[in-house]
Amino acid sequence: MTVMRQTPENAEPPGPIPREFAAVMRPELPSLLKEMAAEIVTAIPEYGHLLEGPNARVIKIGIEQSIATFVDRVAAPTATTALRDDLCRRFGRFEAYEGRSLDNLQAAYRIGCQVALRRVRTVGRRYSLSASFMLTFADALFAYMGDLAELSREGYVQALAELGEEPDNRRRRLLRRILGGTAVARSALAELAEHSAWPLPDEVTLVAIAPDTRPPRAALDKDILLDFADPEPHLLVPGPFTEERRRSLTAALAGCRAAVGLTTSISEAADSLRWARHTLALADSGVIDEAEVAMCEDHLLPLWLLGDPALVNQIARKYLGPLVGLTAAQRARLIDTLRIWLTTRGTAAQVADQLGVHPQTVRYRIRILDRAFGDQLADADHRFATEIALRALHLREHGESADSPALTRTAADGGARQEHRRPPSRSRSAYEV
Repeated sequence: MTVMRQTPENAEPPGPIPREFAAVMRPELPSLLKEMAAEIVTAIPEYGHLLEGPNARVIKIGIEQSIATFVDRVAAPTATTALRDDLCRRFGRFEAYEGRSLDNLQAAYRIGCQVALRRVRTVGRRYSLSASFMLTFADALFAYMGDLAELSREGYVQALAELGEEPDNRRRRLLRRILGGTAVARSALAELAEHSAWPLPDEVTLVAIAPDTRPPRAALDKDILLDFADPEPHLLVPGPFTEERRRSLTAALAGCRAAVGLTTSISEAADSLRWARHTLALADSGVIDEAEVAMCEDHLLPLWLLGDPALVNQIARKYLGPLVGLTAAQRARLIDTLRIWLTTRGTAAQVADQLGVHPQTVRYRIRILDRAFGDQLADADHRFATEIALRALHLREHGESADSPALTRTAADGGARQEHRRPPSRSRSAYEV
């Protein structure tokens, strides 16, 4: 029987291979799969990241199913290929959505086929298989590889039709690829950038936009990439973020709530977007006072101090612990006094002026603080950590709702809310804590 080229619609069993040979092949499959994966990753490093990423399980199942289906059809020529067909089409769709050509996937199929042939030669020597059998097996295997490639091409073409070929769609795929969260070879990005008619820059600046606002596309510079289909819309500004670029972007974003991240290399674009989104969240919560467009570079300290709220609580719990036994009102007044004292290094009179209390009140509070903290404030590292906790709590207090009866949440008492504090009157007792 001649081994014919198969099509997914009219598939034939893989040549005149004796069904008994399936029993010889099955024990080889686990190690064969590992060998294939290793050689594919060596030849196509980008696939190594895929095999470790969020889609790794589906990819590995697809490879396993492709191999197992070939063996199944040797054992039973009428065995179904439905699962294999679906997974191969998914591979093609994935390449399209990632903005790649089918070259890498087709190369992976060829490498897998070569590894399988090499293994069969080893098994053939073990079982003294004839040369004619080996040729027949090779023909069947290459025909099978052609089927896999055709199925993937079908998925690829279908995905391209769904995505459309408009420049904005290609550029959106490019942007998602840049922000994909895995290392991507610059050559792969350059290929997609070329297809999108977009010069690949060395530096980029990401911009986060509030979900309920959108700048008009015509107002943005033509080289800006955008993704308004994402639940958290964003832009990518290529190249150095010059003053001219800042002015044009600010004008384009008029009427939008947005935040501009830091300029980074293109490989660090996801960091720039993360910082921009955090800045936007701080602006929305009132922690930072900004106009419609917030600049991340102007708020690096709040970004750092409030980057991990749970950790801030832990730091405050550790370094403000000496105040845990006081009432909420006493603790709030002492925390304010300690913060201003540490940050200004001012005299009692200067601290009192900022707090709106009598200087003697400040001296009294400092004596209490000295007794409570002991050597902690004398140690440079502990003093720095204490100041960090105080600054972070003060920033967070600034962002609390103005009509809330509890503006400050300290970690000194495990997160208990404090009373709303009004500026103290100078008529208070000079020794009031």
